[in-house]
Amino acid sequence: MPGKSIVMPDAESALPGRVEKMPVPERHYVNGNSMLPPYPEGFEMAMFGLGCFWGAERKYWQQSGVYLTAVGYSGGYTPNPTYEEVCSGLTGHNEVVKVIYDPSVVSYKTLLRVFWESHNPTQGMRQGNDLGTQYRSGIYVYDDGQRGMAVATREKYQSLLVKNSMGSITTEILDASEFYFAEYYHQQYLAKNPGGYCGLGGCGIALEGF
Repeated sequence: MPGKSIVMPDAESALPGRVEKMPVPERHYVNGNSMLPPYPEGFEMAMFGLGCFWGAERKYWQQSGVYLTAVGYSGGYTPNPTYEEVCSGLTGHNEVVKVIYDPSVVSYKTLLRVFWESHNPTQGMRQGNDLGTQYRSGIYVYDDGQRGMAVATREKYQSLLVKNSMGSITTEILDASEFYFAEYYHQQYLAKNPGGYCGLGGCGIALEGF
């Protein structure tokens, strides 16, 4: 799934998008939970970008305590973009995974550990052979607690990378912006297509000592 641009557009040059929202499947293909709110009381939300969202989503639905995962687009300018528009590099969006989780079962720190260990956060606008702005590494936070934990784990993981003679982390940590659902066929793609493409590859370094 090659991208077409490694330069972020600005708001003026981004595609105009549309008012119509993407149709959303009623149920999660893997666990049958409702894809749309309301979600159970007390559950929390997280959002991550770590390369092609097919493999990234699978990493999270496999975690105990995760109620729901969904793939989509965030961090850009174009309202309700299509996959083709995001891949053009002219929307500014990243391919992201939204995670709804039970904090009494799985902590945000654990979700961050999955994030850091599942991809290479030093590659800028790419992940492996996937090149483009939509493959950048990003953590999109919903409150100050998430931001503090994201920054602290980034610093810790950077120190571990340095010890292993690896480069600088390029992960962006930003306030979460609007999440736009991706097309139906992208949702839980690797459950529907077990032999499908997954370009994720971590650094082989565990987030230890945190």
